[in-house]
Amino acid sequence: MQNPRQIKDAHEALREHFGFEAFREGQGDVVDKIISGTDGLVVMPTGGGKSLCYQLPALCLEGVCIVVSPLIALMKDQVDALLVRGVPATVINSTLTLAEQRERVSGMRSGKYKLVYVAPERFKVESFIQALLEVDISLFAIDEAHCLSQWGHDFRPDYMRLGAVLEKVGHPQCVALTATATADVRRDILSVLKLRNPFETVSGFARSNLSLNITTVSKHEQKYKRIREVIKQWKTGIVYCATRKRVDEIAEMLHDWGVSCIAYHGGMSDEQREKTQNTFIQREADVAVATNAFGMGIDRSDVRFVMHFEVPGSVEAYYQEAGRAGRDGKPSHCELLFNYADTRTQEFFIEGVNPTYKTICDLYQHLLNQVNTDFEVHETLDQMKIGADVKNGMSVGAALGVLMRQGMIERFKVNGSRVMGTRLLKPNVLTSKLEIDRHALEEKERRDKSKLAAMVELCYSHQCRQQWIMEYFGERDAGTCGSCDVCVGKLGEGASEGSPEQVMNLRKMLSGVARMSRKVNGQWEGRFGRGRVVQMLVGSKAKEILQNRLEELSTYGLLKDLGTAYLNDLMQSAHDAGLVQTQKGEYPLVSLSARGEEVMLDRAKPLVVWPGSAASLKTKEQRSDGLNLSTLGFDAELYERLRKLRAEIAHNEGVPAYQIFSNKTLEAMTRLRPNSVRSGRSVPGVGEKKADRYLARFVELIKTYS
Repeated sequence: MQNPRQIKDAHEALREHFGFEAFREGQGDVVDKIISGTDGLVVMPTGGGKSLCYQLPALCLEGVCIVVSPLIALMKDQVDALLVRGVPATVINSTLTLAEQRERVSGMRSGKYKLVYVAPERFKVESFIQALLEVDISLFAIDEAHCLSQWGHDFRPDYMRLGAVLEKVGHPQCVALTATATADVRRDILSVLKLRNPFETVSGFARSNLSLNITTVSKHEQKYKRIREVIKQWKTGIVYCATRKRVDEIAEMLHDWGVSCIAYHGGMSDEQREKTQNTFIQREADVAVATNAFGMGIDRSDVRFVMHFEVPGSVEAYYQEAGRAGRDGKPSHCELLFNYADTRTQEFFIEGVNPTYKTICDLYQHLLNQVNTDFEVHETLDQMKIGADVKNGMSVGAALGVLMRQGMIERFKVNGSRVMGTRLLKPNVLTSKLEIDRHALEEKERRDKSKLAAMVELCYSHQCRQQWIMEYFGERDAGTCGSCDVCVGKLGEGASEGSPEQVMNLRKMLSGVARMSRKVNGQWEGRFGRGRVVQMLVGSKAKEILQNRLEELSTYGLLKDLGTAYLNDLMQSAHDAGLVQTQKGEYPLVSLSARGEEVMLDRAKPLVVWPGSAASLKTKEQRSDGLNLSTLGFDAELYERLRKLRAEIAHNEGVPAYQIFSNKTLEAMTRLRPNSVRSGRSVPGVGEKKADRYLARFVELIKTYS
């Protein structure tokens, strides 16, 4: 551990430089630990004040604090704010000329600056690392540290060399900070940086001033209407879009409405981004429209709303972006406009950033075929895409990244051209001799898909949005927020903790679910469908129960007095409350959620719409089949697709097609178009057994078709 060199009291510095009399929750403890000289990992939500956690210690210690930051916009924003407070700070990134960089490196050596923000790519330059050896470094702060992990939602290869950089400069005290990090990402950060006996702080993620809302929409017109309504009510905010094209489209539409707005995305030059960023920060525009894939890094305290035009690729990305609202602590609105079809864009991104082993080999062979006498290739990414016959253009850049990390190539600016060249560093290595970890490639793609699946699960969940997110990040005993669409909407109406008898019956039912599930690596996995669990709990002697020896379970017949109908309703209510979960697949299997386990063990109180209550009856009415289906539209093509799926299942199981679902039931599906298994259960002719066994595949087809 490095010896602390404290020169000023932290509270004194807080008042003098930041004008605050007290720390926010969690800040004081982190600041004390950093000033004491301890390495650390700080996970603090967006808007929680994590920047102050390293800025303040930098002012209390002798020497220079090096801050690694991935975004030029974020660097400038932070430095400008520090300069206004009289703190000597500067940046070193690609926007500077070589002379300016040298001047600022000289300033670091002389102690002119207290904080220097550095882009991660600067550490590729050996001369810069050598210059750091002559600098009295008090603290090495790595912001957006989730970029270190390939399991993080914004992995950046340039961050991977930071562990080696720390070793080269004598391993000064280091603190890594991020707004979102799951357990896997935190492990990666600690491993890559080789932090010494670090403290770990994961502060409360709950943002009580944010109202998180997810609105299901089927058409863009509905999205435009909601954007207009939200802007009218909340005035200032950010609209996140998945693509540059959508950013330009929405920004133009807002301009036509007379809304003062900017467009911000990665296709703009550094100068354009800086100009538009300043326009928004200086409150010369009310709304920013930006790509969520790029990340803005803009700190404006009066952002009253954040809207997502499409579903983000992960819960981490969503919560970080939503957290840019309400940094001043005032009530703010967050709304995601959800259409399942939008997941195709994210699936395209996942495919693009996860090149297959074949794609990497094909690209490398193309480079071998095209090299000049200097072992260089002067081609654009589009030219490489065509030459290597790669379908997804994003995969080219990702494949080049893999080859760079393997030390096979490097990228450079071609003199007199805007084209980036590619230089082969080991041109004698044949494609067949490439050492690529195929398992790691496959595992990363699997995790990326899992992150998207979790985001979709959040959108379909009927559990408090904030509570769901807290539990996703591993926070136990998270309470409901009382302000999200679930808590205040019709799905949340009538939910209560229940009577002692109701709670005991619920815990018994959850115990039955647990005994028909299994726990693998701390996660519950189902083995049976919902209908089978209910059969076991009422003591059924059905053949399937006896064949699986379920009558030997301690919970067999435990709730026979409640009856099948009540238990089915209770199971549905438990699912809506996030206590049980259904795994997607051909056979939907039910298991406990983490919160369900806590309720089962009497460590947490449930909040459930209890069967028989007015709210429960209202929900059942909404699921009933009392509609006049003939008044709803019929789609012949969808009907044929459903028939083909039914025929395929029937053929595989060796049974007549009508035993899967009748023609009348398929027609009802075509007219009602259920978008979840839950709503599909209300389709006439869909019984509990068939729902558990077949319904998920038909619902997925309908969602894809729609």
